[in-house]
Amino acid sequence: MAAPFFSTPFQPYIYQSPQTTVTPFQILGGESQIVQIMLKSQDKVTAKPGTMCYMSGSIQMDNIYAPDNEGGLWQWIFGKSLTSIVFFNSGPDIGFVGIAAPFPARILPIDLAKFGGEIICQPDAFLCSVNDVTVTSTSEQRPRNVVFGTEIILKQKLAGQGLAFLVAGGSVVQKILDVDEVLVVDAAGIVAMTTTISFQLKHSNPTRRIVFGSESQNQLTAVLTGPGVVFVQSLPFHRLSQRIARSVTSPNLRENPKFFAQIVTFLFLAYVIIVASLVLTDV
Repeated sequence: MAAPFFSTPFQPYIYQSPQTTVTPFQILGGESQIVQIMLKSQDKVTAKPGTMCYMSGSIQMDNIYAPDNEGGLWQWIFGKSLTSIVFFNSGPDIGFVGIAAPFPARILPIDLAKFGGEIICQPDAFLCSVNDVTVTSTSEQRPRNVVFGTEIILKQKLAGQGLAFLVAGGSVVQKILDVDEVLVVDAAGIVAMTTTISFQLKHSNPTRRIVFGSESQNQLTAVLTGPGVVFVQSLPFHRLSQRIARSVTSPNLRENPKFFAQIVTFLFLAYVIIVASLVLTDV
């Protein structure tokens, strides 16, 4: 069975590269998935550091630096890893390696050859790859899209003709956009999309946000215009981590920094209204 865009648990698949190389793999688990990749002699898999779950005895592991990473400086500044892990089958028999998602997430196999050889994705979406896949991190140059947040400033581009595995939180929806078709989504929910899609970020009203409060990542919506394919996740990891952190901390509102901002804003608006009413009364 050929590799789909994303798959169901426990289903074995066969990936065939443009060079007719066949690589079997299987995605295991439900919400916290593992991809098990079968490697013939001399085959290799490139993965993010710390994602190896298990491997056969013939697999060798090596830590390498990717010199073609255009965003290496940005990654270093924002605490990102500058290295990748290569799993290499040095034995004569077929081996295997299990790569696990670093958080409760689903794994999406993406055949780049079916997407014109290039997609862009969230900086933490890439998990591992087989064959010809180049991962580069670049910052968004358009001023309207610049946001002071690491996960939004950094973009990750996957290029090549190989098979890439991405991770996404919650449920994953694939949307195929026609020419000039518009889709509005939560910006934090975009896992990956083809480079043919044009997008624009929109900000909510900052004053209203401070007064009434809201989830920080809901402040951004993305307007996507086709043609192209986009993958959307229902529960980004940073949103999950925020909710977990909120549940284990004190529920007292006074310990929430947003509470003080709301109080200050309310007092300032009340002061402005009182002064304006006094001025108008004197007039």
